This record gives sequence, structure tokens and C-alpha cells, in this order.
Amino acid sequence: MPVRLTPPGASDGRAADGRAADGTGGRSGVDELLAQAGGAAGDVEASLDLARRLGFALPGPGEGRTTELWSVLATLGALDLTTARVVEPHLDALAILRQAGVAEGTVPDGSTWGVFAAEGPGVRLSASRGEDGTWRLGGVKPWCSLADRLSHAVVTAHTGAGSRRAFAVELRGPGVSGEGGTWASRGLRDVSSLATRYDDVPAVPVGEDDWYLTRPGFAWGGIGVAACWYGGAVGLARTMLTAAGTRPPDQVALMHLGAVDGALHAARASLHEAGGLVDAGAASGAHGAVLALRVRGVVAEAVERVLAHAAHALGPGPLTGDEEHARRVADLQVYVRQHHAERDQAALGKALVDGEGAS
Repeated sequence: MPVRLTPPGASDGRAADGRAADGTGGRSGVDELLAQAGGAAGDVEASLDLARRLGFALPGPGEGRTTELWSVLATLGALDLTTARVVEPHLDALAILRQAGVAEGTVPDGSTWGVFAAEGPGVRLSASRGEDGTWRLGGVKPWCSLADRLSHAVVTAHTGAGSRRAFAVELRGPGVSGEGGTWASRGLRDVSSLATRYDDVPAVPVGEDDWYLTRPGFAWGGIGVAACWYGGAVGLARTMLTAAGTRPPDQVALMHLGAVDGALHAARASLHEAGGLVDAGAASGAHGAVLALRVRGVVAEAVERVLAHAAHALGPGPLTGDEEHARRVADLQVYVRQHHAERDQAALGKALVDGEGAS
């Protein structure tokens, strides 16, 4: 069952026949892909194939159909978080390239994309421009998810004077290699994130210095990740509801269901409102950054509440005997840690005190 962020009876910008208000194609192609998404669950290669096909069918955030985009990500999260974790950065990378106006030839047919923008202690990736005007990358980039499975990535690198710039890079060309390390996680175990070394690797610039971090889409992409978290929590809630139907639930079971529904309602409403603000042009600059901190915080808190209620309501049985449930719990616990918890709350508090984006 698809996860819709648009409340029942509300308009999502589409006519009764499912076509967008601007006359572009309907949802039928996307819905067909989502109907097939269950077959990609837990399978990275199948998920990458799904990402390729969805990349041609879905809009980017801020293109008038943001709520639809995030609904798809939530639906994938509810089905399988490995699939969502593979598809989301591919769509984000394509949106980044479109925002930057990068030539279409930069995205080869059949390519699969990631976004590598993390920084880490003791490692650094630098970019230098040659006399012929071409750019080359050198150094190490940490936390490169699926670098050994993807064909391309949008990668940020230091260009000097404290600036960072995004670049499009072919990962299967000469000069790109894994740095080793161990991905010991039980959650998202097939979506490993390891360091990657770049030795004089050619790169295509994506925007100017610091554009990647200051563009409106930086905040919007972070909300898209939260939509995946939300979907994973919906999957847990569905398991709880199914379990409650196997025998008459007592008051404690009903309490857990009610608490979970309330938490998910808050998360869904926050995502829905954010999608409308993005498409209305009201989520740029400081307003967009504050919005992302708020929404990600609301969704992360809802996810953690759902994880706790599911554990208390269901007990050890499904964690030890239900592969799908156990994997969803482990995946969600790792995925939601992309939210920086108290540090993100402190960042939101500072933004409010500084008067940045306050509503």
C-alpha cells in the first residue's frame, strides 16, 4: 500500500485523471514501479535498477511535485529500507545536477549515482584545476555509500581558501579505489559506507564554490531522507497493527498503537507542510535550513518513539523469528542516525536565537 503524505481529500496538484496541473504525465508509471518495488527488497542490484527507472519518472524537490516525490520515498521506506537507502541518493544526485544546470551528457544512460559529501577527521579530498581548465581530485573521502556498486557520484572536495565545491565523478574509472575498513553494521548491512581514495581523478564541476552547501536543495534533500525514515516507521506500525489482529488486543497493546499513530501523524503532517512550502518558494536560504532541522527533528523523534513502542508491544518474538521485521528494526536504527540528535536540536536553537528563518 503506497504511503501518501497528502491528507485525504486534499489536492496534490493533480487533476481527477491523475495528471499534474501543469499537464505533465500522470502517476501511472510511478505506481507501476512501486508495485514492483517489493521484488527489490534487500537486493542492492535490483534496487539500483529501480533507482534508474524512477530517476526518469520522478521530479526533483522544488519542481512543483515535492510531496509526491517524498511520498514515493516514504513508500519505499515502508517496503524496505535498503531499497529506500539506495534510491534516495540517486534521485538526490540527479536533482543536484539539474539544479546546477549540468549538461545532460554528464548523466550517461544506465548510470547509478550517489552523493558523497561527508567530512571526517584525518582525511581530506581536494580539487585542483589544471592549465587546460579541467579539474582533478586527490585525497580520501569518508562515508561513501555503495562506492563499489555505483557508476557515478556527486562528490564534494576542498578547492582552497576554506571553500568546497561539488563535482560529478565516474567511480569506475582509473584512480578511484576503496580504502578498506569494515562495515560491521547489522542494519543496512548491504549498503556499506566506506572511505574512497581518489588519485588524480578527472571531475566535472557542479556549481561554483560553496554552491552545494548554500543551494536551497541542500535542505530539501535532507527532508527527503526524513521521508525514508518515516516510511520505515510506517512499516513497523503496520506490523504492530497486523499483530493486534491475531488476537484481541488488551489495553496496553491499544495504548502502543495509539501512541504510534499519533507520532506518525505528526511526522506525516510535518512532511506534508514542508512539501507545500518548498513548492511555494518559501523554503530557501535560512528558512529552508530551519525547516529541514524542524522536520528532520520531528520525524526522527517519531521514528524513535515507534521503535520503542514496537519493541514493547511485540516483544522478542519477531526480533528473533521474523527476518523482515528484525531487518527493518536494525535498518531503521542505523538510518535514523543520519539525524544528529541533540546536535541538530542545538543547531535549530541557535538558528532561532540568531533570528534565522524564524516563523
